[in-house]
Amino acid sequence: MGNLTASLKRFFGNKNTVTILGVIAGVVVLWFFYNYRLNKALTPVQVPIAKQPITATTVITDDMIEYAEVSSNYVNSHKNVIQSKSLLIGKVITTGTSIPQGGMFYSEQVVEKKDLPNSVFDEIPKDYAIFSLPVNSHSTYANSIYPGTRIDLYISTTDETGKQVYDPFITSIEVQRVRDSNGKDVFDQNPPGTPAELLFSVPNDMYQILYIAVNEISGIQI
Repeated sequence: MGNLTASLKRFFGNKNTVTILGVIAGVVVLWFFYNYRLNKALTPVQVPIAKQPITATTVITDDMIEYAEVSSNYVNSHKNVIQSKSLLIGKVITTGTSIPQGGMFYSEQVVEKKDLPNSVFDEIPKDYAIFSLPVNSHSTYANSIYPGTRIDLYISTTDETGKQVYDPFITSIEVQRVRDSNGKDVFDQNPPGTPAELLFSVPNDMYQILYIAVNEISGIQI
């Protein structure tokens, strides 16, 4: 027994032995740590997703939500993914976005109802008015004009020979909203709705000119 103890003392007292054992221990620790991180990254987690398309300003209810398994690596790298149903119920989808069926919820898309952005009519500067210009999918280039887009308005008419004439009318006017025939914002819907009007915020004198051009002068079109 004494000889065994002495042999063990000599074995562990050898610097080379201690170094080798330290390296082995370090490799084992790294291996366990790597496997732990790998398994954690690959293990799916459950997150709430939309059971149906949810459009802007819609209040989220329990029956609109189900759960799906998603890679934990994705969730960990996207901190704005909402992971609990309790953070969704009773809140609303903010304007300008929507959640498709099967889509995850992101924090920037979900707000309290009181925090919804104001309507366009609450944002009118003093001495400005909101003008509505009738449009369709053709005149909006297959619904490719978005809020914030600056466009040029032209007057279309016919001359005395019957030839179609286009003249510049107003340049670089900013689109505030694009709405359908029911007055809903086109891009708050999924899929986007059919455009029926463009809304502009314009000075009162320009509003008068636009109104007269659209409503009181026959034979021309904006």
